[in-house]
Amino acid sequence: MKDFILNETTRKVIFIGLAVLCLTPLISSPIALASGFALAVFMGNPFEKHLHQYIHLLLQISIVGLGFGLKLDEALHAGKTGLMLTIVSIITVMILGYFLGKIFKLERPLSYLLSAGTAICGGSAIAAVSPIIKPSTKQISLALAIVFTLNSIALFVYPAIGQFLNLSQEQFGLWCAVGIHDTSSVVGAAGKYGNEALKIATTVKLARALWIIPVSLITMFIFKSKDSKIKIPWFIGYFILAILLNTYFPVMDQFSTGITTFAKSGLNLTLFFIGATLSLQTLKTIGFKPLLTAVLLWVTISIGSLLYIIH
Repeated sequence: MKDFILNETTRKVIFIGLAVLCLTPLISSPIALASGFALAVFMGNPFEKHLHQYIHLLLQISIVGLGFGLKLDEALHAGKTGLMLTIVSIITVMILGYFLGKIFKLERPLSYLLSAGTAICGGSAIAAVSPIIKPSTKQISLALAIVFTLNSIALFVYPAIGQFLNLSQEQFGLWCAVGIHDTSSVVGAAGKYGNEALKIATTVKLARALWIIPVSLITMFIFKSKDSKIKIPWFIGYFILAILLNTYFPVMDQFSTGITTFAKSGLNLTLFFIGATLSLQTLKTIGFKPLLTAVLLWVTISIGSLLYIIH
């Protein structure tokens, strides 16, 4: 029906116009995500076939750009602060996910994808372990749809809860990094809360993402797959390089503000793209038991990490 209302060219013009608008300060992270979703529902996504590859690339470039807004001592402090909480939360979620999968009788690969996505870094973790456990295309799509849906909710809910509980910038940044699945939504929610929260959330989340490597190795052992390859998130190395350049080369001070502003705009655009990949048809494919499993995992890690951070 929507294809008869607007022709392809008009839809592309509207899409590009909204995308450009998301690069301006007029559009916040939650609004960018909501705009993408609204566009997908009411008009359709004219670039649906090509958008996924640009989402990951744009997210990685934006994350590296945020590194120019950090100094090494800030990054080390944030990483040290979140280390123990990261380890405990990953182990807890993976074990709980295993038992919930048994209770709800989910397919083993789907249960594992949901657990890894919740425990580490959402879609990136799902993409990393998928070649190892070899799930079906439907299972991957389902896991991604659930994770992206919960991410979208978190982008609105977390800042509201943080303000209600009067969390400090450091507390909120750490909570975002642990409780929200995907890096894009972590940065979006933290950026809305404040610059200090953004710095802490970005550093802790990327340190958390490095756990893809040991978890992938353990996954190879669990699923007994000798020919599987581990997908290493190399862009984190460039993020660290950006921090080092910003710390030890004073000349970067005159560029760092501009680079981080551009990076934040890039993250807004990423969230718009993610929203545009969601649709009512995608949401309808989500079954009750997989969704309940993911929600229970998410609620556990959200409440558990919040109580730890507060007390």
